[in-house]
Amino acid sequence: MLDIEVIEDPAAAEVSLDPIRSRILQELAEPASATQLSAKVGLPRQKVNYHLRALEKHGLVELVEERRKGNVTERVLRATAASYLISPVALATAAPDPRRFADRFSAFWLLALAARTVQEMGKLIAGAAVARKKLASFAIDGEITFRSAADRAAFAEELGVAVTRLVDKYHDGGRAAAAAGARKHRIVVVLHPALKADGTGPADTHDPKSSTDKHHTEQQDKEQHNE
Repeated sequence: MLDIEVIEDPAAAEVSLDPIRSRILQELAEPASATQLSAKVGLPRQKVNYHLRALEKHGLVELVEERRKGNVTERVLRATAASYLISPVALATAAPDPRRFADRFSAFWLLALAARTVQEMGKLIAGAAVARKKLASFAIDGEITFRSAADRAAFAEELGVAVTRLVDKYHDGGRAAAAAGARKHRIVVVLHPALKADGTGPADTHDPKSSTDKHHTEQQDKEQHNE
């Protein structure tokens, strides 16, 4: 079972988005039969089997074993992945193209880059699985709080300069490197506001729980007291 499977087939994407089938995929993180699923999702076994056939047809579930019980053969299935992500390829005609928004300050360009990352990583993971090779990848995820928009802009500028220096230091696009087996890699660096705790809108830039903002407030209080 994969940790994440990227769905590229539009029909498979449609099947996975059905609420009942999505629930069945969730339950099939562990192998189960139609009878066992019936009790968990609250549907007759016949209807569960109908949904299972659709999921199996599109490669979202796989057969683990068959158990013989009297005159009946019980099929035990499992989801092919712990979770699923729909690739922009599934909506090829409407998928965002990073070349349309080549502006590093554009939120739409960031989205287009993220969509391309999902698309490319999906293909790379599938290829690595077939070749039974480990896929070389690296990511950094964190949060930073800025005191002002000016600080955020300065950080972005310095980050861009630092990344450019690293690229200049390690990039080798010469023919000799290519002949020696050098492989091109994609690098994407993003910066965007964090969401609120409820998952909506940008987080308050002056969150009282933030140690950075707390220090800033205490400093303001000292300055006001000295005045």
